[in-house]
Amino acid sequence: MLQSGSGSGLSVLVIQMAAIGLVFYVLVLRPSAQAKKRHAELLTKLKKGDEVMTSGGIVGRVKDIKEVDSDGSKEVRVTVESGTSTLVIERSRIVRVGGTAASSTPAA
Repeated sequence: MLQSGSGSGLSVLVIQMAAIGLVFYVLVLRPSAQAKKRHAELLTKLKKGDEVMTSGGIVGRVKDIKEVDSDGSKEVRVTVESGTSTLVIERSRIVRVGGTAASSTPAA
């Protein structure tokens, strides 16, 4: 009689672990993936003349967008004009385009 009770305890533990995994996915993984997708869409729609803000806090207008081959990997570099200065940054470092910001910014 005691052995049948231990089997049901194990199944309850498995169900609880599955429920915790589901909650973790819904609250952490899914929103993070959606934020990354929105940020990628924001960057693909980037064009000359857009006002942008970088992860370093620099605000300016896009002057030029170039795809550069460096060591076999392709990078997209953006020339940003801020005040009287012109800066070249990686496209992935842009966190805001116009008034639209991604809800979760990539880590620096």
